[in-house]
Amino acid sequence: MPVPTALTLVTGASPAARERCISALLGAVAPGASCAVILEGLADAASPLLPDSHLSVARIAGGCLCCAGNLVLRVTLNRLLRNHPDRVYIGVGSSDHLDQLRSWLASAPYDQLLELADDVHASP
Repeated sequence: MPVPTALTLVTGASPAARERCISALLGAVAPGASCAVILEGLADAASPLLPDSHLSVARIAGGCLCCAGNLVLRVTLNRLLRNHPDRVYIGVGSSDHLDQLRSWLASAPYDQLLELADDVHASP
């Protein structure tokens, strides 16, 4: 059985703050580790998250990821998990339904594929 992929949910007031936070978290990942990032909303022109051979970046439309964006998030996550990244970060615009989002990420089939890490809140 494959080792579960570590997944961290990153919340914060703005997309730029979430992206800076994820970039800082990526700096602590072992060299050569493969990572994937799912970001909610439009790209910031000054985004520090640039895809390369060790980083996949996917963007999905803004909105509640556990309600309106659930299907899109699932499809995007499934596509990224096919490449077996070592870590996944999901930038979440609203923490209103964070418990609900964690709940479905902890249920089948993701319970076998993911290891949920503590959430991180990006400072402004």
